[in-house]
Amino acid sequence: MPLDTPTRGQGDAVLALIGNTPMVEATRLDTGPCRLFFKLENQNPGGSIKDRIGLAMIEQAERDGSLQPGGTIVEATAGNTGLGLALVAARKGYKLVLVIPDKMSREKVFHLRAMGAEVVMTRSDVVKGHPDYYQDLAQKIANESGGFYVNQFGNPANPRAHEETTGPEIWEQMGRDVDALVCGVGSAGTITGLTRFFRKASPKTAMVLADPAGSILVDYVKTGKLGDAGSWLVEGIGEDFIPSIADLSGVSEAYSITDAESFAAARELLAKEGIFGGSSTGTLLAAALKYCRSRKKPERVVSLVPDSGNKYLSKMYNDYWLTDQGFIERAKHGDLRDYIGRPMEERATVSVAPDDTLLTAYGRFKLNDVSQLPVLEGERIVGLIDEFDVLRAVANGTSHFRDVVRKHMTARLQTVAPRGSLDDVLAILDRDQVAIVADRDRFYGLITRIDVLNSLRRKQQ
Repeated sequence: MPLDTPTRGQGDAVLALIGNTPMVEATRLDTGPCRLFFKLENQNPGGSIKDRIGLAMIEQAERDGSLQPGGTIVEATAGNTGLGLALVAARKGYKLVLVIPDKMSREKVFHLRAMGAEVVMTRSDVVKGHPDYYQDLAQKIANESGGFYVNQFGNPANPRAHEETTGPEIWEQMGRDVDALVCGVGSAGTITGLTRFFRKASPKTAMVLADPAGSILVDYVKTGKLGDAGSWLVEGIGEDFIPSIADLSGVSEAYSITDAESFAAARELLAKEGIFGGSSTGTLLAAALKYCRSRKKPERVVSLVPDSGNKYLSKMYNDYWLTDQGFIERAKHGDLRDYIGRPMEERATVSVAPDDTLLTAYGRFKLNDVSQLPVLEGERIVGLIDEFDVLRAVANGTSHFRDVVRKHMTARLQTVAPRGSLDDVLAILDRDQVAIVADRDRFYGLITRIDVLNSLRRKQQ
């Protein structure tokens, strides 16, 4: 049964907002001889293009009887399909269980739980066929609970939603003149649906595949063979298998995009165009720019902004995370300062002053997800206070959160000079202490176990 587009979400003002998203043209990016347009799917009420298929797949299940009133929906998702399903499930009164790989951003997880979904986290380092693989685990949960397993990777309502809504919208917004469309592949619904629509409406329109480096799809398109998948940090697109609903026959160009290229492109899009896209947006943009700059004559190219960057604030829009992952290079000193995760010279150190209160220290522990803070007077370290110092101070009732840090900090500090060795640091860490890098007049920063691990990982990449 075809989707009845005019009545999708009928009777619900929020669900009626899904689709009909804006189209804007890039004006400050180097697009070569081409004009590049962005379909702003981040403007859907749930924040992503997956709102479209969340509504379509649930309404199709309602029509064919797979989902009964008050029933349970189960799905495997990288986050955005889950958010689309959560939006619709909440409006329609269904229970929702989502299985999510553990590499996904915490903003997505918090958002899903706030929407009322039950979130089951599973491993992201296993492949299809392993019991902890997110799709296999979701299928098992659905079987055991009697819930409706959505299976976006094999659900025909997924590509049909794009064939009957996304495609026609792009066609009309572009004045019925589109030379190329840039898509990624997660569940493959978008590229399949758009391929079907434009094959009929505009056979000249080229489908351009943007794929994270490590995914198997570019090699499959170019050789017809399934290779071994690697790993990537971009969320929502890239696969280690070919979804059963996938139609890649229309792909004329395919680009493999590294994580570094994706993150840089997304940040450039925000800085230059004011468009706040997620990590997959960066992958699509990087591929779109490569395509546009390779053209010999002008073309009208459309790329998608599949979701919003607000789901990635702790990751690709976080300079510290990018540095820890090796995507931002710091100045090298050739000594222990290179191991400091939050250097004082970059004003990145989270600290307190001796006359700050314990409540201030407690707040900074929580806000910055740290367990100890240097106590600073100017550029000198005069103490260290950790969570247990505060706990010990207030637990017996003799002290209060209004006490000053000076009263409860540790002032007997063991420091290591910048010219010290890594063995010196490891010896301190082995005693369950934090390494304080300082000399007589200046504090440089703390070195924790994770700082050392991050540094060693970057060196071995």
